[in-house]
Amino acid sequence: MRRRPLLVLISVALAIFISGVTGLIMSGRNEPGATDTVATPTAQASVPADDPRVDEEGDTPEEVGTAYLQAWAKGDMDAMAELLVDVPPEFATLHREFRTAVGADSIVLSSGSVNPTGPNSVELPFTGKWQLKGDEEITYPSVLRLLKSGPSWKVDWLPDVIHPDLQFGGHVVRSPIPGQAPRLATREGDPLPLDSGAEPYVADLMVGAHPGEAGWLAEIQNPGEPAIELVREEGDGPAPRVTTTIDRYIQMSAARALDGVANPAALVAIRPSTGEVLAVADRLGGKGAFQQKFPPGSTFKIVTAAAVLGTGLTPDTPVACPARYQIPNGRLILNYQSREHGTLSLRQAFAQSCNTTFAQLAVERLTADTLVAEAGRFGFGGDLATGAGGTCGSLTPPGNDDAMAEDSFGQGTVEASPLCMAAMAAAVQNGTWRSPHLLPAAQLPQPMPRELPADVVAALRVMMAAVVTEGTAMNGGLPAGVAGKTGTAEVGQGRPDHAWFVGYQDDLAFAVFVENGGTGAGAAVPVAARFLNAL
Repeated sequence: MRRRPLLVLISVALAIFISGVTGLIMSGRNEPGATDTVATPTAQASVPADDPRVDEEGDTPEEVGTAYLQAWAKGDMDAMAELLVDVPPEFATLHREFRTAVGADSIVLSSGSVNPTGPNSVELPFTGKWQLKGDEEITYPSVLRLLKSGPSWKVDWLPDVIHPDLQFGGHVVRSPIPGQAPRLATREGDPLPLDSGAEPYVADLMVGAHPGEAGWLAEIQNPGEPAIELVREEGDGPAPRVTTTIDRYIQMSAARALDGVANPAALVAIRPSTGEVLAVADRLGGKGAFQQKFPPGSTFKIVTAAAVLGTGLTPDTPVACPARYQIPNGRLILNYQSREHGTLSLRQAFAQSCNTTFAQLAVERLTADTLVAEAGRFGFGGDLATGAGGTCGSLTPPGNDDAMAEDSFGQGTVEASPLCMAAMAAAVQNGTWRSPHLLPAAQLPQPMPRELPADVVAALRVMMAAVVTEGTAMNGGLPAGVAGKTGTAEVGQGRPDHAWFVGYQDDLAFAVFVENGGTGAGAAVPVAARFLNAL
């Protein structure tokens, strides 16, 4: 009976003897940003000098393990290396990689009790808790393996001491996480309508747009194995927004207006008072509405009319509209379907789209320089700073009366993009030509607006209104208040004509183009009517 207290005392002593050392160890001064605080290990029972676990230097494996953990916490790689059986080449590199990759500020290491694994080997389990920048932390269990190496206890180091998932040949890698991609938005801040024909244009607006704040990812990459994520830090804030001038509802209406059109076609809408592109529904392919040029046909009579009005004519001036006009010493000009209209006012000749009238007026009253200069006032001869590229129109100075006559009604050498013709209609509505643009004007270098002569603008408005009320677009189902000009452009080689209709209603100008669609009145005006009636 008297042995029981002795047995209890022996048991207690033995428990104290083999108990582990628990230390709270903070990072030290040997690494930037670290602190110098190292907690004092808990008291240990004395170990007899003849204990087989005491090496020739008088150290136990617990003491060697604790010394290693303390050196690690201080970032003292030299002291750590002195306690190793051998120093692998990647020892220091992997330690630095881990701390740098996870962005650690400090580490707390808590040891447990040693576990014998052989006559000259023990394991010392511990928990590592890395304090990251901010409030995050990484906590994981690992183990120190200690061997009686010669006269001393040493740490048999493996990469899993740093982290249990790290292997020889592996690395701890920090990689950037791209910020959220910029998103395109309408002028209202809404997403752009899908499949509306604006996609090729708005994609260009993303070039140079900066993503949101980037994040980062720290992960273990072992050879031949999937990466193991340690820390993920997402970038803060929403995705940056690239705001366009596109009006969501107008863009949807433009896209729906082209539904059912079998031929390649485009519709461009502009706000005359600002030059903002409100819609671009392009089914020509690529960026045809901005960058492809086509013969504009009789829509170019807006330019010719502006030029002859500048010579003193008015909308009420009587003019001839014969079925044929023979250019002196030149070619024969015909009206569409050789229609004869006799003598009528300039307004009526414009409304009926008399080729012979405008050919004769151009030959008799204009010079090549005059016609080219007038076209230049409406943007011809240059590129357009839309933010997504664009060209207006081109016109070679006519070298003779035949060329002058053909150019006067949009054939010959005249070519224009749908964007250019929409800007032309916008200039008539507002009285000032403005370069069209897809981004807010403050973000793009813009040419100075060009104010047109007030008397010429007033006359053009009367003449374009007559096209809808008494001319070629009269039966097209257009809503009240629309003014415009139809165009039918011959392309030759037996192909159908191109169809055009350009115009405006209030502070909205537009151009409709149907490639090889036939007549402007038959193919383009119905598209414009669907578009405008939907608004």
